Amino acid sequence: MNASPLLSRIAAALAHQRLEAILIGNAAAALHGAPVTTLDFDFFFRDTPHNRKKLKAVATELGAAVFRPYYPVSSLFRVIADDSGLQLDFMSVAHGIHSFEGLRARATLVEFSGNALRVASLDDIIKSKRAAGRPRDIAVLPVLEATREEQKASKT
Repeated sequence: MNASPLLSRIAAALAHQRLEAILIGNAAAALHGAPVTTLDFDFFFRDTPHNRKKLKAVATELGAAVFRPYYPVSSLFRVIADDSGLQLDFMSVAHGIHSFEGLRARATLVEFSGNALRVASLDDIIKSKRAAGRPRDIAVLPVLEATREEQKASKT
């Protein structure tokens, strides 16, 4: 499946609402060339009252709604559009990520139909998955690490 049209819509909505968020997780890894799949898009953002309003506006623009799934001590906001199958997860806390500013500084910009989307570095994605330690995160680490090594080798 080509996610570019969907990522274009997401990038446009984030830009229009001026919500600064960084794509992390498997979708970000795929944009770095890792052969991984995912059904949702994970974003890291600053959880402030102002950004929550922006997040609601992003959801409305995408024809979706914002939900707070129950997880103990969760900082997750899930944006869902049932009719299109869209699922975006926005979190202000992620394993192995110490600050939004640091993640942002190491992220790259990827353009989708004229709108830039910040994408976490492959190193940060690997660090986060290793810190999370969940079986699904541990399982993908060899693929992500191999992708990182291939990229380093191609630069030399």
